Amino acid sequence: MKIDVLTLFPEMFDKIINESIIKRARNNKLVEINIYNIRDFADNPHKKVDDYSFGGGSGMVLMPEPIFKALKTLRKENTIVIMMTPQGTQYNQKKAYELSKFEHIILLCGHYEGFDERIRSFVDLEISIGDYVLTGGEIPSMVLIDSITRLLDGVITKDSHICDSFNNNLLDYPVYTKPIEFNNMKVPDVLLSGHHENIDKWRLEQSIKKTKDRRPDILEKSWYYE
Repeated sequence: MKIDVLTLFPEMFDKIINESIIKRARNNKLVEINIYNIRDFADNPHKKVDDYSFGGGSGMVLMPEPIFKALKTLRKENTIVIMMTPQGTQYNQKKAYELSKFEHIILLCGHYEGFDERIRSFVDLEISIGDYVLTGGEIPSMVLIDSITRLLDGVITKDSHICDSFNNNLLDYPVYTKPIEFNNMKVPDVLLSGHHENIDKWRLEQSIKKTKDRRPDILEKSWYYE
């Protein structure tokens, strides 16, 4: 997979793409991640990419020309262009799986007051990571990069993400490690039994219980809902 990011602050991505699992995935050629500065696609001498809003109002608006030029340069036949915006479709694990099947993703990060409305005609999908407003689309783009990359073949073991929270609309079951007892709290006996069928049954029961207690809204969408 190839992921291109269009941003006004490319340095913000240095850490996330050069650490941990994402760094390993890049080194192993499982994902290619390129960060582009939108200003590099501006034709004016001062590399200006924003201006005041027609009709008045606070904040600066990103102009359409540099972004159009950037997309024209980077976009291929198999590309999906995603605008990060609080007005977009709510992001979830199902969408992460869907996006992990694409060969080429371009992530468009807004900033300041937002995008000139005409830029929306250049994109294929608008995504929001929640009902709140951030200073720009960089952090939401990092969320997509992380959540998609870990789903790619060979990045982590398949079992690791099949058991993730939100698969099958259930939260993940509780997990424990050493020591067996800590502050008078013990690891459940079933996990020490070595009986895999009982362990699987306990984990499913705990996932259902945790989801019922914490996220009953998603439990209603699950096959396990009664």
